[in-house]
Amino acid sequence: MFNNRSDKLEILRIADAVASEKSIDKELILSSIEDAIQKAARTRYGVDVEIKVTIDREKGEIKIFKVSKIVDKIDNPHTEITLNDAIKITNKNDLEVGGEIQEELPAVDFGRIAAQTAKQVITFKVREAERERQFNDFADKQNEILSGIVKRLEYGNVIIDLGKAEGIIRKEELIPRENIKVGDRIKAYCHDVRRESRGPQIFLSRAHPQFMAKLFFQEVPEIYDGIIEIKGAARDPGSRAKICVASKDSSLDPVGACVGMRGSRVQAIVTELQGEKIDIVNWSEDPATLAANALSPAEIQKVIIDNESKRLEVILSEENLSKAIGRRGQNVRLASKLMDFEIDILTDKEDSEKRQFEFKERTDSFVKNLELDETLGQLLVAEGYTSIEDIQQASSDDLSNIDGFDENVAKELKERASEYIDKEKLEISKKLKELGVEENLINFKGLTPGMLITLGEQNIKLLKDFADLASDELIGGYDEIKGKKVKIKGYLEDFALSRKEADELIMNARGIVFNDNI
Repeated sequence: MFNNRSDKLEILRIADAVASEKSIDKELILSSIEDAIQKAARTRYGVDVEIKVTIDREKGEIKIFKVSKIVDKIDNPHTEITLNDAIKITNKNDLEVGGEIQEELPAVDFGRIAAQTAKQVITFKVREAERERQFNDFADKQNEILSGIVKRLEYGNVIIDLGKAEGIIRKEELIPRENIKVGDRIKAYCHDVRRESRGPQIFLSRAHPQFMAKLFFQEVPEIYDGIIEIKGAARDPGSRAKICVASKDSSLDPVGACVGMRGSRVQAIVTELQGEKIDIVNWSEDPATLAANALSPAEIQKVIIDNESKRLEVILSEENLSKAIGRRGQNVRLASKLMDFEIDILTDKEDSEKRQFEFKERTDSFVKNLELDETLGQLLVAEGYTSIEDIQQASSDDLSNIDGFDENVAKELKERASEYIDKEKLEISKKLKELGVEENLINFKGLTPGMLITLGEQNIKLLKDFADLASDELIGGYDEIKGKKVKIKGYLEDFALSRKEADELIMNARGIVFNDNI
């Protein structure tokens, strides 16, 4: 086995060649060969024997050692030796119990089976190192656009040859109605790289909003240089998209820069996205201005902002309604994704009717529950009081400053409001008890008494029951039944929860349930 100098140097040449071909560390190849020879040696000397193998990194010499631990009393003769025997073998007097000695074993021909075992170990180690290198290479390319050749099509998915690895574009990550053939060169956005036993899995997308954003990064030098910033992107792949841009240089028009001379820059991106229409939106710090820009070409009259629940109410004229909503709700849906706000569209007539209805509803509530005459109820609503809780929490000075009110009226109002709320709490507590809603759900932060009663009436009585829900079950959504889109009413749809709030409530509930079960 490697008896002459040329044989010894051959092992170093092999390590060099494999390291170069596979782009992995030569040291890892040599340590893999050491492991392989060690495994083969155990088949020759016995699996119970502790074997150590070293390869000289300059000369290529291979040495095999039997390693024995120095002990007072031998329990395993294959791996242990007494101090006296260790001194005799090594001629060293400085050995101690607890240490170890290495006895060099003669080089032998391990035979065909042992050699095959060694080859398998080396192959496995090299393959593992190659996979690790590939993962590290592509992990750095996550969130970037990659280019490759279409290698094959599998069940609607597209496999891309990226050179040193393969990527996959799943069917749902393709642009609808896109005609892709084997051999086509294609670009895609790398949105995920996972380490798996069969090698790194590289997931690509042509439908991701960031694919469009990265194309703008490539086509618009001002974005590449950081002068223009992309603030957000939303897409209906293959149909329409919106991208929001802002300029750090006040003298530079970000929309014009992205469009390019005679539309040259944006047209290159439209072509790559198979004709997808792109709206380039000027960004603004003010949500109302941004909403007006995002809903273009519709002209907006008024925007009511609720930052806490991230909702916008957009008021416009009847003739602008269809422009704002867009075909099948596309325009408002993309604007909502772009801004990360729920957007409600109302005509000025609908807004007026809604305000009148809310005014009357609140007035009636004050008149009925606080035993007021209608004029006093209307005065409270006109001053911005929307609930009995508002009145209870208001100061006596604020109430007595309303025209027609004095200190006695203010005091009486606050007392009646407190009595009503205390009575309502008792009734709600009684109702929840009758419904069988348990304390773990009642004490869960984020659910109002009204929500709890509604959930209890739908037989959702435990925090675990709530945690098992999907957000669509809470706030409503759409399902496809026999090819038709059907509206599904959510349990808490009447409470104006946003999807983000619903998701947070469900995830918080799951966190508590999970921790309780540990």
